[in-house]
Amino acid sequence: VQLQASGGGLVQAGGSRRLSCSASGRAFNSYTVAWFRQAPGKAREFVSAIKYGVGTTYYGDFVKGRFTISRDNDKKMVYLQMNSLQPEDTAVYYCAPAFINEAGWGRLFDYWGQGTQVTVSS
Repeated sequence: VQLQASGGGLVQAGGSRRLSCSASGRAFNSYTVAWFRQAPGKAREFVSAIKYGVGTTYYGDFVKGRFTISRDNDKKMVYLQMNSLQPEDTAVYYCAPAFINEAGWGRLFDYWGQGTQVTVSS
């Protein structure tokens, strides 16, 4: 399965943006899907994830109730609704099949799809 993020753009501080993650290939419904982001000069970090099946959701500590992840298995889509955006949320956002272990969240396959740039102006 390959995932591609879209929906980024320029938004003012305090605004909202919804990112979309589209899937191609088989077995999308079998994967946990996560959003990661990478800001300039910083390491990529985990943002949010949603499990297959019951759809249990997970969020990075910095989200603090501002973001909501959801998925539509029929459409092979995962969404990230981001509210109350701040300049520190500026980053390239990626979606990927993911897993979690004692080290935290990681991508399941050894590649990143195309990310989408989110820029929050102050």
